[in-house]
Amino acid sequence: MPVNPRRRTRTRRAAAAWAGALVAVAVTAVPARAGTETVTEYPVTTTAGAAPAGITGGPDGALWFAEHGAGRIGRMAADGTVTDFPTSGPDTGPAEIVQGPDRALWFTETAAGRIGRITTGGRLTEFPLPRAGGGPTGITLGPDLALWFTEASGNRIGRITASGGITEYPVPTPDASPHSIAAGGDGALWFTELSGGKVGRITTGGRVSEFPLPGGASFPGGIVAGPGGMWLTASGLGAAVRIDYTGRLTRFPLPGQDGLPGGITRGPDGLVWYADQTGRIGRITATGAVTTFPVPDGGEKLPLGLASGPGRAVWFTELLGNAVGRVRVRAG
Repeated sequence: MPVNPRRRTRTRRAAAAWAGALVAVAVTAVPARAGTETVTEYPVTTTAGAAPAGITGGPDGALWFAEHGAGRIGRMAADGTVTDFPTSGPDTGPAEIVQGPDRALWFTETAAGRIGRITTGGRLTEFPLPRAGGGPTGITLGPDLALWFTEASGNRIGRITASGGITEYPVPTPDASPHSIAAGGDGALWFTELSGGKVGRITTGGRVSEFPLPGGASFPGGIVAGPGGMWLTASGLGAAVRIDYTGRLTRFPLPGQDGLPGGITRGPDGLVWYADQTGRIGRITATGAVTTFPVPDGGEKLPLGLASGPGRAVWFTELLGNAVGRVRVRAG
């Protein structure tokens, strides 16, 4: 499940331990100005306890999201109207979702050990992994027009073609818990190792490289391509981290001593946005300036997944709030 529940106080001594290995950038946190950005929330009315997790923009202009707690795939129109479609059972555990090369939505079923595909009309196909216990979690579209996914329990990276052919590649670090995955600007796929404390890179030919994050229990979570390389959240560091395509790391501390950054995306403004599970949505520039957008009672709702969507907005899921939210940035 793409949630890191650990909350810990980070001291100056711990921060100093990272400083020799990471380039650290001072971050200025700016609260959202009244009247320029708005947070709107839309409840998932179709299913109680849906636990919305991953979210993506669909080819039909709607938002599509994984209902981890209900074994369903949801669709939300720009006006907040929700419909949803069942997978093969309520306990399949859909986690992440992405638009495929065939205008269908592809998603991971963590509990069932399958990759799912659903058309915008609701037609479902499921592809079991070759080996049981893989725990597929993250998924992305690769430059080779295949879908690439992580296997958190199986410690593998998987590739599935549009016709359902699956190839798997082992992650060198044992018990690394590969988590999120994203296509990079260098033609490779980059992924986070939640338990391994590393960032991984895999070519479309299956060659894996790993880059450790200093500081021990960094818990890297979401990952996305952004300005200057790949950006990821590290809840153990309370930071966003950028890794360029040569492996050089830059740490951007995020506001809030209790912060638990998780999901991350590239917004319609070209900047990097992240979800803080303690109840904020944040935006960070390439130089480290952060703007935060509080979610009402957000600490009880657990903002988690993020995606760009209609209305030049960033949309997010609320795992415990049973809702999908929107942050719209107005011009000027």
